[in-house]
Formats: sequence, C-alpha cells, structure tokens
Amino acid sequence: MQKKILIATGIFPPDIGGPATYSKLLADKLPELGLSVEVVSFGEVRHLSKIIRHTAYFIKLLLRTRGCDILYAQDPVSVGVPACLVARIMRKPFYLKIVGDYAWEQGVQRFGVTDLLDEFSISNKYSFPVRMMKRIQTMVARHATKIIVPSKYLKQIVTNWGVDNDRISVVYNAFEPLAPLSRRTELRKKFVFSDKVIISVGRLVPWKGFGGLITVFAELHKNDPSLSLVIIGDGPDRKKLEQQVQNLGLNDKITFTGRLAQHEMLEYIKASDVFVLNTSYEGFSHQLIEVLAVGTPCVTTSVGGNVEIIRDGKNGLLFPYNDLPKLKESIEIILSDKELSAKITIAGQNTVLSYSSDRMLSELVRELGCL
Repeated sequence: MQKKILIATGIFPPDIGGPATYSKLLADKLPELGLSVEVVSFGEVRHLSKIIRHTAYFIKLLLRTRGCDILYAQDPVSVGVPACLVARIMRKPFYLKIVGDYAWEQGVQRFGVTDLLDEFSISNKYSFPVRMMKRIQTMVARHATKIIVPSKYLKQIVTNWGVDNDRISVVYNAFEPLAPLSRRTELRKKFVFSDKVIISVGRLVPWKGFGGLITVFAELHKNDPSLSLVIIGDGPDRKKLEQQVQNLGLNDKITFTGRLAQHEMLEYIKASDVFVLNTSYEGFSHQLIEVLAVGTPCVTTSVGGNVEIIRDGKNGLLFPYNDLPKLKESIEIILSDKELSAKITIAGQNTVLSYSSDRMLSELVRELGCL
C-alpha cells in the first residue's frame, strides 16, 4: 500500500528559500518513488493575525494528518511545535528536519547573544527568553522519531542539545541543475564590470561577517583602486553596514543590491572574479554549492558544514572566521593566481555532481522507513 507523507513547512513556492526549495523537490520527486505527498505550508495562514494564524495552522495539520502515515516537519519551532503536537494526538510517526539553531539565531539578533553556535549549543547561561527557545526546540527534537540534518556538523550540534545520537541521520541536501546562464563575458557587459569584482551573498546579520569583509576590502582597495565589491542580500544589519561603507568613503566601490531573484543572483556570481563568505556559522550552505556550480572561485570560512563541502586548496580556499589577514591573503591569491583559480573552479564543478537529487531522495526515503 502506498505510503503518504505530510510535509509541514514554513515556506513553499512562490516563497523563496531553502525550506521552500527542499519541500517543492520532495513534493515533485517522491511520487516517482511510489510515495504520496501532501504539503501544508505556513504561508497558507500567514495573512491571518498572529495568534489566529498559529491556531489555524495547527487545525490544518490536524485535519490533513488523518490520511497520512508520516508527518515530516521542516523546522523544530515554527512548524515543528504544532507538527509535534499533532503527531502525538494522531499517534503518527514524527520526523523532523533541522538545518540550524533557531534559539541561537534569535538570541544573536534580539537578545544580545555573542557566543558562536558551538559554545551556545552546550551552555545555558542566557536570558530567560533564550533559554525558553532552547528548551522548546530541544523538546520537539526529543519527541521526533528521527531527525534529519544536512551535515555532520549539525548532527553534533543537535547531539549537544541532549538528543540521542542514534536518532540523528545525515542526509546531504540535493542540488538541482541550474537554468542556463549567459557567458561570463556577456554578463560582465550586462553589469558593467570592467575590472576585478569580489562578491558575497547572504542575510545581512552579525554572524555572516560582512563588516569584516568590508574592512578587508578597504585594505585591498588601497593597493588596487580598480577593485569593487558587490553584496547581495538584505537584513537587519544593512543600515549599519552601509554606514560603515560611507565612513570608509567607498560608496562608489561597494554596492548593496538588496535581495535578488535566484537567476539574477547567480548571474552576478558568474560575472564576478571571486566569491567570499566570511561566516561564523553554516549548517550546510546551499549557496556554496551554487557558487561552485556556476564556476566562480570560492573563499570561505573553515566553520560548520563548510569543511564538508570545500577542501582547502582543492575546490576553494578556507580561512578562520573573521581572520582578516587570512581573508585578505586568500582573496589576493585567487585574484592573482590564474592557474590556481582555474584548477579550483574545475574541481568545484566536479564537487557539485556528488549532490544529486537521486542520491538525496533515496537516502531520505530509507531514513523515513519507506523502503
């Protein structure tokens, strides 16, 4: 008898983001493996007032879980809490995907947490709201039949929460082939790139290290005034970062594009000379896989899941988070050593081949107990 999986997700296309892309892939591809899929997105109730929307989402899950065999939630808090309650009420197996630490992200953005995730995951010295968020996500994780994480690093983080290591499985995310992009020379004409361009992409939040990158760029620019920097993304730190750029007198050399559609973002990356991600944390960066796929040399930090994707000197360059001298040196190497740049570009494109959707789907189906 065909098994039916109910996917509880915070976002779903036309929303943009990792959970939306992942959930859409499951909805499209799992039926080809003999499974029935239904998706309940929080987007269906987001137009309602705050209290009503959460109640409405819980009811939607409760009603649509009746004919399902498995409930698969895509985060441990926003949809994980109601999904966990529904699974217990309906006595259904509850599977949970964890791609980050919600309590840590909220703590950094709203409650003054300055610790990096590794320390945060084993400490409880924080304010009451942060401790409560930690308890909530841990409670949901402990009630899951099995937890799916996209990297060995995140498996360790969730283990630090006090969850049994045997109930956490690593299934690397898939990478779907990109829509064809124009040639690099054509894209450089489109964006009026005449000299060397450094690019970075991400939410403008403290742990992405954009302030450090801007500081390094200012030093690089002193030696090579033709350099420019493009930062794609938006977030709470944007005004602070724009002020930093203004204070350095680099408004004509550093561009903030805001958020872009995926295709345009990838065009910018392909047109650039080096991609930089000075981040203190990545569970598993789909962004890095995209960069490797379009063929732009990558420089990023040796943190989290990055080291499971990038091999230093082989398919990219790694440096310690916010080590500004090392970051500067790595960018200079890529911009000056054309032979190395070409070598790691080819190796990076080969790396992408190992993240196929067929591999990810077969591993996920096995972990869900559907084989």
